[in-house]
Amino acid sequence: MSAHTASPGPPAGASRADLVADAALALLAERGMRGLTHRAVDEAAGLPQGSTSNVARTRQALLELAVRRLADRESRVLALHEMPDPRAGLTALVDALTLATHRALTRNRALTLARYELALEATRRPELRAHFDAAGARFREQLGSLVTAMGSTDPARHVLSLVAWADGLMFSCVAGTFHAEVPGLEEVRSGLRELLDGMLGGLPSG
Repeated sequence: MSAHTASPGPPAGASRADLVADAALALLAERGMRGLTHRAVDEAAGLPQGSTSNVARTRQALLELAVRRLADRESRVLALHEMPDPRAGLTALVDALTLATHRALTRNRALTLARYELALEATRRPELRAHFDAAGARFREQLGSLVTAMGSTDPARHVLSLVAWADGLMFSCVAGTFHAEVPGLEEVRSGLRELLDGMLGGLPSG
């Protein structure tokens, strides 16, 4: 796999399904959807031929496995367990979201690329769409709870704006025209601060 898309190896004790799913995500980032085959996953995972078919017999099953693993790994990148208590104030929320977004832009770029491949495939496979949408719901729900607790007057719209801003930044800087100009932490923080100030600016900054 190419150096610029390679992800860290799986943790010790990873299950066979996790090994297969991690290899599938790495292949999606490097080769795109057309490069994802059962044989290629076997080779990328260093598993005997036929191992991937034993875990996920069909292409649909393999894609669903990849989506579930993506959700698990992205929850760690986004560090949902580290999101601040709303009482900590606006600055704490900006800092937490800045770190999560910057991680996705830098050392987890391959995972972000794999997500875009799966998102596009989900537009053509209704059966995959349900799995993809369910996987992303946890973060949206937690973000909604946070902005609601912080006094948002329109949580659904504010969550949409935040997710659209972050997704737009990540796409532009990972796969789009700004791929060679990844913003630093302070640039990400400034953008988020401007956005959140408009939504929740009446709150104490913390």
